[in-house]
Amino acid sequence: MDKNSISSPYKPCLIIAGASGLVGSCCLKISLQENAIEHVYTLSRKPLTPTTFPELTYKLTQLIDANLNVKHWDDDDVRPQLGVIALGTTLKQAGSKQGLEKVDFELVCHVAQQMKLLGVERLAVVSSYGAHKRSGSHYLRCKGRMEEAIRQLGFAHVTFVRPGPLVGKRSIARTDEVLVQKAMAVGKYLLFGKLKNLAPIKAEDVAQSMLYSLFDKQTKSVSVLDSIAMQNMLNKYR
Repeated sequence: MDKNSISSPYKPCLIIAGASGLVGSCCLKISLQENAIEHVYTLSRKPLTPTTFPELTYKLTQLIDANLNVKHWDDDDVRPQLGVIALGTTLKQAGSKQGLEKVDFELVCHVAQQMKLLGVERLAVVSSYGAHKRSGSHYLRCKGRMEEAIRQLGFAHVTFVRPGPLVGKRSIARTDEVLVQKAMAVGKYLLFGKLKNLAPIKAEDVAQSMLYSLFDKQTKSVSVLDSIAMQNMLNKYR
């Protein structure tokens, strides 16, 4: 992380929910190597597979719970001040609209509440381009309702990132993303203005933007970053 992103030697701790997913795994990889972050906690249903940086596992603590609850906390452990939520699913994976809502709305909001109780002050959450609580799309409506609910939780600052199609290798490929990526291989050069938000964006760029946003000095309590804004943030700090 660029030195301009941090104005003090104080090193906060970070907690990540969704560290086994595409964006979340990128957040974990970056944060483990980042000297500005003292320690990293992950909240997951199952233990994560060994990271690609085994020498840095001293910096990682895994919190495991089937319902993503934080049931026990050692008072000797430093509480995280920063949080990342990179949870999400698709209608195909969830099996129904209700199943999708349970993850993209209910679970994400539940985890945000858990992080607030732990002491997280600044939070970054993966949403989606086009998210709106009154969208005609059930998926985008769930994302919009999630954003609205988390806004009400009282964090010092929340950043919602709204990427377009993601580029990266998932453990389980999403056919729709693969098709869009292929179609946009040439079509992205025809996009101008706000339409550039529809172009595929690398998962690691989304992850890096989220981490930058946690350190970026914001005057607003809520920030929304689309793909264009994320690229601008990356250019600001790189």
